[in-house]
Amino acid sequence: MSEGKFHIAIGSDHAGFRYKSLIVEMLRAAGHDVTDMGTHSEEAVDYPLFIRPVAEAVARGEYERGIVLGGSGNGEAIVANRVRGVRCTLCWNVESARLGRAHNDANVLSLGERMVSEELMREIVNTWLTAPFEGGRHQRRIDEIDAV
Repeated sequence: MSEGKFHIAIGSDHAGFRYKSLIVEMLRAAGHDVTDMGTHSEEAVDYPLFIRPVAEAVARGEYERGIVLGGSGNGEAIVANRVRGVRCTLCWNVESARLGRAHNDANVLSLGERMVSEELMREIVNTWLTAPFEGGRHQRRIDEIDAV
């Protein structure tokens, strides 16, 4: 992709479906290549079935970034972080999104539709996409995480 544009995988359960749809539209309008891995409705589903494929695809290097959504984002972050090579940050505010990238080089973002407003969700996504990784001492810590 061109500078600042990413290949992004996205997935949600039923409780994150509405925001997922909005994010897909927002990212595509910004020129990102987005693959929606489901779910495709608000019908109740088990979130690991849609979150794990996003995390695994990011871990395999098929996508540079992933976004996962649910009601709170907690379960989704747990599922994503079980996949080796994924550093998923759960964000309920802009500063956590910035730090997730700057300090943790987070390659997956988890959001809770019931936890943040639509406006805040958009700010979080934009911050997470644009915040640079600071490297330095933070890279050493990521290397320690990956060594486990």
